[in-house]
Amino acid sequence: MDIKGMGRGSRGFLSDEEKANRPKVSRELLLRIWGYLRPYWKQLSLVFVAILAASVLQVFPAILTGRIIDEGLIGRNLPVLVSLIGMSLGVTLGANLIGVLESYLNAWISQHITFDMRNSMFRHLQGMSQQFFTTNQQGDIITRMTSDISGVQLTITNTLTSILSNSITLTVALIAMYRKNWILATLGLILVPLFTLPTKRVGKTRWSLTREAQVHNDEINSILNETLSVSGQMLVKLYGREDAEYGRYEAANRAMIDLNIRERMAGRWFRVALTTFSSIGPMLIYLVGGVLMMRYDSNLTVGDITVLVALLGRMYAPVNALMNIQVDWIRSMALFTRIFEYFDLPQDITSPPDAVVPKAAAGRVDFEQVSFAYDPDRPILKDISFSLDPGRSIAIVGPSGSGKSTIINLIPRLYDVTGGRVRLDGIDVRRLELGFLRRQIGVVTQDTYLFNGTIRDNLLYARPEATQAELDRACDQANILDFIRRQPQGYDTLVGNRGLKLSGGEKQRLSIARVLLKDPAVLIFDEATSALDSISEATIQEAIDPLIQSRTSIIIAHRLSTILAADEILVLKDGRIVERGIHTDLVTRNGIYRELYETQFLKAADVSKATLTGGEKSSKNSRLQ
Repeated sequence: MDIKGMGRGSRGFLSDEEKANRPKVSRELLLRIWGYLRPYWKQLSLVFVAILAASVLQVFPAILTGRIIDEGLIGRNLPVLVSLIGMSLGVTLGANLIGVLESYLNAWISQHITFDMRNSMFRHLQGMSQQFFTTNQQGDIITRMTSDISGVQLTITNTLTSILSNSITLTVALIAMYRKNWILATLGLILVPLFTLPTKRVGKTRWSLTREAQVHNDEINSILNETLSVSGQMLVKLYGREDAEYGRYEAANRAMIDLNIRERMAGRWFRVALTTFSSIGPMLIYLVGGVLMMRYDSNLTVGDITVLVALLGRMYAPVNALMNIQVDWIRSMALFTRIFEYFDLPQDITSPPDAVVPKAAAGRVDFEQVSFAYDPDRPILKDISFSLDPGRSIAIVGPSGSGKSTIINLIPRLYDVTGGRVRLDGIDVRRLELGFLRRQIGVVTQDTYLFNGTIRDNLLYARPEATQAELDRACDQANILDFIRRQPQGYDTLVGNRGLKLSGGEKQRLSIARVLLKDPAVLIFDEATSALDSISEATIQEAIDPLIQSRTSIIIAHRLSTILAADEILVLKDGRIVERGIHTDLVTRNGIYRELYETQFLKAADVSKATLTGGEKSSKNSRLQ
């Protein structure tokens, strides 16, 4: 019997956190779980039959041992001995083969159920509103998708099958023992719980040490993540903090090592006592059995006592597992509850049943008395109204936090208005089919996101069926085609994680090309050049200017050059439009725009001019040299 592993691995008790968050097991929850099992009821039936057969067969070698001793060895009957040994080997082989089949079926069922759950969860999360992803921690979302659903596999392969196989094994062993001798069977029944109960105590000790070690392990991972990342390692070198960071890592590493040693040694004396006690059980069976045979002229044989000892050994593991089954069951239900919590979250932004799908979009945008609030007590937008005709452009300016980005998030329905309406070509965007609506909107953001793939991969994300000619045209319009052609691998150049191998300007122009490949009716630039140097900004501005002249465009910017290209300027403050007009009119008023112009736009223009002038002088000097 395996004593060494007892008390490690899975815990046979609930932590304080698990007790506090114990799920309520209801009929509805069980029926919902069964809903995932039901499609595989045929395979589950085979698993039940396999477990039943394997559990019964696994007990038979112990029973045959008695006959081998009594009829074969003591009876000195070689043919019977060979026959019984062959039968025992055949039964053992049969039980193991059935066990292999049961393991395969278990794995097949659990993998298919988690496959179904992951697909359903991913589809469900894809339909969640942007607010869900901004209010929930990314780590928690990923944990539900990965660890929690993976835990369902253990529920199916371990918890459910453990209840069934251990119950059958225990029942068969008890029946066989009581058929041999009820006194020794009852003695064994008393001894088994006394053997298994102490394992919980050492398990708690080791778990508390493991949890403490995990805290230090998390600290080590945090140090590694901070100091060995590209940005972190550069910061360490620039500030000469190598020795200090090594000292921090060494201290955390030493603390974890000490705890790991204590965890491994915890319960060592307990296991010594446990091993000794496991030998006492069979000795007592031999003693009491011997007394019954010698003093009371019982019908017991040496083989019978040997069978009872063997069956007693087979009972330890099932009893220990079944004593912990409540804990495993609660954890399993907690997993399903956490998963179903996400499934039960409503998808706030969806296409209506009678969604409108126009043949094409001209690109007219209307905001009619729009209001919006993430929290009812804190309105972000108040009574916003404006119209944008096809092919025209609007620039939206205002102090930080005035609601500029919120306005553009309402057009593709990343959020829904809380009052008023947003229209595309005269149709309320909430009536349009969501896929159609978002195909008509192209957004270039300040934080450009590129996948860890090639330039071609990132471009084709917008339209996988695009031809090479269309790729070239979009890249040419975005002023990135020459750069791509200069690369040895061309469109197959790897951009790195989040475009790490490209400069800010190159990433932004690639992002613009990707949006152009989508060919939207409405183009939105959300601070598209704010994080770039002036030279990069000028290059991107050359790409943006022709675009906003040819299609409906909304620009959020703090650079004067970008704003001047717009047909109209909206000035926001505290969620309201406080001024509107063109630059020459707004700058003459003593309003918010004049203040922004003097404090931000002119400063940005001066920096841009100085940068460009410096670049020209540097170029001139290099030519003279």
